[in-house]
Amino acid sequence: MTQDKILCDIGFIGLGVMGKNLVLNLADNGFNIAAFDLCDEKIKGVIEQDKTENTTEIPRVYGCSSYTELLSQLKTPHLIILSVPAGAPVDQVCENLIGAGIQPDDIVIDTGNSLWVDTVAREKKYKTNFLLFSSAVSGGEVGARFGPSLMPSGSPYAWARIKPIWEAIAAKVDPNTGKPLERTKPGEIITTGEPCAAYIGPAGSGHYVKMVHNGIEYADMQIICEAYHILNAGLGFSADEIADIFEQWNNGLLDSYLMDITVEVLRHKSVDTGTSLVYLILDKAGQKGTGLWTAVSSLELGCPTPTITQAVYARSISSFKELRTQASTLLTGPQPVALTNQEKQVQIEQLHDAIYCAKMCAYAQGFQLMKLAAKEHGWTLDFASIAKIWRAGCIIRATFLQSIAHAYDRNSDLENLLLDSFFAEELSERQLNWRKAVCNATMLGIPHGALSSALSYYDSMRSEVLPANLLQGQRDFFGAHTFERVDKADGKKYHVQWSSTERETIVIE
Repeated sequence: MTQDKILCDIGFIGLGVMGKNLVLNLADNGFNIAAFDLCDEKIKGVIEQDKTENTTEIPRVYGCSSYTELLSQLKTPHLIILSVPAGAPVDQVCENLIGAGIQPDDIVIDTGNSLWVDTVAREKKYKTNFLLFSSAVSGGEVGARFGPSLMPSGSPYAWARIKPIWEAIAAKVDPNTGKPLERTKPGEIITTGEPCAAYIGPAGSGHYVKMVHNGIEYADMQIICEAYHILNAGLGFSADEIADIFEQWNNGLLDSYLMDITVEVLRHKSVDTGTSLVYLILDKAGQKGTGLWTAVSSLELGCPTPTITQAVYARSISSFKELRTQASTLLTGPQPVALTNQEKQVQIEQLHDAIYCAKMCAYAQGFQLMKLAAKEHGWTLDFASIAKIWRAGCIIRATFLQSIAHAYDRNSDLENLLLDSFFAEELSERQLNWRKAVCNATMLGIPHGALSSALSYYDSMRSEVLPANLLQGQRDFFGAHTFERVDKADGKKYHVQWSSTERETIVIE
C-alpha cells in the first residue's frame, strides 16, 4: 500500500468489528495508527471510514501490507495492539512479529478474550523477545468505538507507557453520580470524568477480572430473561407490555445497560411480519466460554457462584431444543390460574425486588470469587477500583455499581458484599417479595434457576448452621472421611467405627 512515510504512534493488528472500532477510537483521541490485517478489504474499510469521519485533511490511519512494514512505520520502541481471536491466533501473530524483527523493549498488547492462564504463559514465553501486556476490553463494538471499560494487567513498566492512551480512549463517568458521560459520535472527545481504565495487577489478572465480569454478565442476563418469561408465559403480558414494565424499572434501582437494551429488543418488530421479533428468535442460546471458565474457576477454588453457574446451565439446556420439544408433550405442569389485574400488579412489584436481590447476590458471588483468586495467585486487587471501571463502557454497566464501589471504599477487606451494611439492609427489606416472586414462578411452572439459586445462596449465607453436619456424618459412615466437633477443639478429627456394635468414636490426630 503506497503511502507517504510517517512514523505512527501505535501499530494495530486485527481489524474485525472490535479492532476497527478501537482503531477509530484511538484516532479520535489524537493517535496515528499503522493498521494491519490478513484481509486487505478490512484494511481498506478502516481507512475509508477514517477518511469519512476525519475532520482534518491529514490521515490518521495508515494501512500496512505486512508485519515488516508495520514495524517500519512505527516510532520506537514499538507499541502494538492485537485484536485477534483468543488462542492459537495470538501466538501466530506473536511468532510473525518475532520473524519481522520485533525488539525486547517493544510492547505487544493482547486485547482479546484470552483465558487468563494462557496470558500468564505467553508473558513468560515471549519475555526475551518483547514485553507482552494484556488488557481485557468490555463494551462490545459501541464501547470499543466510543469508550470501553479496560482491564489492563502485566508489566508495571509497560503500563506506565500505555496508561495515558488507555485513559484517553476509555469510557468516562461522573465521579459523584457514577453516571456515564456519553460519547456517541465520531470525533467527539470527553476530557472530564473518571476513566474506566485501571491497572489490575500482574499478568493474567486483568483477563481473570474480565472473565468474572462475563460470568456476572451471564447471571444478569439470565435474571432478566427469567423475569421476561414469568411476565410473558406466566402472567400473559405481551413483549410491548413487558418493555413498558422494564423501561419503568430502568428509571430506578434496576438502571443498567442490559435492561436498556432489553427494552429495545422487546420493542423491535420483524420487518417482514410486523410481529415482535423476540417471538421469532429461536430459543437456543450461544456462549463463547467465559461464563463456563468462571464456573470452572469457582469450582476449582471452592467458591460458591450458583447464580453464575446456573446461568451457564440455562444456556446449555436451551440448546436441547428437540429434546425439550419432545418432553413438552409428555411432562405436565400446573394448570393455568386466572389472575386479576390487581394480583398481576402485585406480582410485578414482587418480581422487581426479586431481580434486584438476585443481582446483588450474583455480584457478591463474582467479587468473592475474585477475592479468593487474588489470595490463591498472590494478586492485590482493588475491588473499589474494579467496580468503578465497570460503571461505564462495559456490558454490565449500571448505577448499581456505584453502591459496590462505596462498599469497598468503606472496607477494602470486605469478604463478601452481603456483609456490607447497605447490601444487608437492601436485601432484608426486599427478601419477602423475593420469596413470593420465586413461589409465584414455581406455581406458574416457569423455570427460574437464576432467581431461585440466588435466593438459596442468600439463605445459605445467613444460616449459621447448615446440614453439612449430617453430610459429614454420611461421609464418615461410608468413607471414614472423619469430622470435627463443635464442642471440641478446632482441628481435632473424629471418626465413628460404624461397623462395630458399640460404634465407638475415636480421635484421629
